[in-house]
Amino acid sequence: MRVVVTGATGNIGTNTVRALAADATVTSVTGLARREPGPGAVLGEDAPDGAGKVEWAEADVTDSDLVPLLRGADVVVHLAWLFQPTHRPAVTWDANVVGSSRVFDAVAEAGVPALVYSSSVGAYSPGPKDRGVDESWPTHGWPGAAYSREKAYVERLLDTFEAVNPGCRVVRIRPGFIFERQSASEQRRLFAGPLLPGRLARPDLIPAVPDLPGLRLQALHSADAGEAFRLAATRDVRGAFNIAADPVLDAAELADLLGARTVRVPARGVRAALAAAWSLHLVPASPGLFDLAMEIPVMDVSRARDELGWTPRHTSRDAVRELLEGLRTAAGRDTPPLSPRTGGPGRIREFATGIGRRP
Repeated sequence: MRVVVTGATGNIGTNTVRALAADATVTSVTGLARREPGPGAVLGEDAPDGAGKVEWAEADVTDSDLVPLLRGADVVVHLAWLFQPTHRPAVTWDANVVGSSRVFDAVAEAGVPALVYSSSVGAYSPGPKDRGVDESWPTHGWPGAAYSREKAYVERLLDTFEAVNPGCRVVRIRPGFIFERQSASEQRRLFAGPLLPGRLARPDLIPAVPDLPGLRLQALHSADAGEAFRLAATRDVRGAFNIAADPVLDAAELADLLGARTVRVPARGVRAALAAAWSLHLVPASPGLFDLAMEIPVMDVSRARDELGWTPRHTSRDAVRELLEGLRTAAGRDTPPLSPRTGGPGRIREFATGIGRRP
């Protein structure tokens, strides 16, 4: 089985490539990315026996000729996604929506028999927090966040793709928030920006956790996400699968993890502060992302367990614990998205290029 992975050097991509390389049924893995990773960056010193089956190719989903790269593949796993710049949504739309459309068109033209796409909990319409919704919950997103609008729109593109290409097996993986130690530098750049000192991510320096009414989130470890994409690529399954680990995270869970206390904070005040910081280009995360976090439903993940055969090896607390450790140590991998050096010495490049203004 030959598998092609777009966005192969990011948080999910590196773990998906690792999982596929370790699978005996996979004969080759082609990782596509705008810039190739450093030697051994993805598979590492503990590389699986099948490390020699992985090759890399530079490609941009927005303008590269993708058909020759996909021809002969048994499965395409589409992970490429751009979170920034939040101040220029036309740029992310071009990469995420137009780019995804080009990938789907190339899959059809190359005659690839299976497509696995990374959707998100962010594609879901607002929903309940006190019970899990299954994969039939509407995927119209939250209109105030570009990320959610784009994820919802790509779901509609996939609806059309499936109708026009009924012979292609299509799988949509809808994960919660995905963390690991090595993703910390990237996620700090994407969401917190250069003004967050990593050394402050110590439990003994976090005395309290804001308790925002109605905020409940689901998370999972990046390695478990990679395993879900491996299963989707190699097993004869179709449709959507929610993936997340237990427990669902709220203020009480995070406070217990950190040994801190909770402090009730009005959501309106937090949003106003975030909106001001974003408008002043002090943080890259937009207030729309905050609204999205407050609105997304809790997902029922039983279908992934029962039909995909997916069981996470890490808890959501493990994933958050690793993220905090990674923030303290500026952890990452030697790939352009994950490297702690991407922001330049002292995070100079992050300031110089404009927080939230450029990819």
